[in-house]
Amino acid sequence: MRTKNRLLPSNSRRRPLYAACALAMSGLLALTACGSNTTDHDDHTTSPGGGGGNGTVGVILPETATSARWESFDKPMLEKALRAEGFDADVQNAQGDVQKFSTLADGMIAQGVKVLVIAAINSEVGSAVAAKAKRAGIPTIDYDRLSLGGSSDYYVSFDNVRVGELQGQALADALKDKPGAQVIEIEGAPTDNNATLFHQGQTNILKPLYDSGALKLVHSQAIDGWDNQKGGTVFEQLLTGNGGKVDGVVAANDGLAGAVITVLKKNGLNGRVPVTGQDATAEGLKSILRGDQYMTVFKPIQDEATAAAKLAAALAKGDTAAADALAQGVSQDPKGKRDVKSVLLTPNTITKAQVKQVIDAGYIKAADVCGGDLKAVCTELGLG
Repeated sequence: MRTKNRLLPSNSRRRPLYAACALAMSGLLALTACGSNTTDHDDHTTSPGGGGGNGTVGVILPETATSARWESFDKPMLEKALRAEGFDADVQNAQGDVQKFSTLADGMIAQGVKVLVIAAINSEVGSAVAAKAKRAGIPTIDYDRLSLGGSSDYYVSFDNVRVGELQGQALADALKDKPGAQVIEIEGAPTDNNATLFHQGQTNILKPLYDSGALKLVHSQAIDGWDNQKGGTVFEQLLTGNGGKVDGVVAANDGLAGAVITVLKKNGLNGRVPVTGQDATAEGLKSILRGDQYMTVFKPIQDEATAAAKLAAALAKGDTAAADALAQGVSQDPKGKRDVKSVLLTPNTITKAQVKQVIDAGYIKAADVCGGDLKAVCTELGLG
């Protein structure tokens, strides 16, 4: 049975809902180890060796400036997963440039890729690319981000409302003994539907606490382009405007959390103010081990890459029944007034006690987080 989203209230307006529909794909989405969290800025890769017999799947990733995940994790994991399905992978990165994203798509469509997988910079370019591919008879999969108003056949991501709920619950737990604690929210790009969903999930948890007075919302601010430097500047302005007082910070990802922590350090508040995050980056995990960041959200990207590759394989063969069997969730696209068949995967909360889970899964090497001042705490936690 296909599970459909339910609508939930927001603190300002009703936001488009993204379902809480975690897909149990036993044996299908096993975690595999990957390399260290270092960014490779090579824009273009066609996967060497293996695969190839079934043709090429095109993949366009959004950028590298605000998150290392796209090149360090998604690219190699997508290449490996597509090779396992018998395809070559033409993986390119638009480096945050909307025009480049469109140009890359034009090239892949002209090349005749079997399927196009897109993690769009924004919904407008994602929708335009999907429309071009559709006219050329090429199926498209929205990867990680749903393009509102688009026409992609399927969507693969994590349950992004749940991501926000994990962030909100963690902050609520950290501040439970501090009635009236003052909270600043530093959110992701308003053009990224995921950022809207993260905020919706946070609101599900935190709005009742704001309404009751258990917590006080100082201000919530979206940051254009997920720009970490801008996020730090905005947070500093909000902190100053509130008389230098803050008790907790919702930061939408580890990059923004790092920018917030830099400001907190300047004001002697780091380690005293819980800060949320997302992506379980090496820097984020180090901040957690130091006590400067309270939590992050771990999203096993190998699961996402594997699901996208299996969907692509089914679509390339014209086997919509197999694709539908994989995509048992539904995400609502209010702009396009449509439901999108979806694979929605389960995120996990990582606090200091759970850092070992990320390392044991192979997403980060112990050596990448346990040097210098963190050697003692790593030993204590059995991180090697």
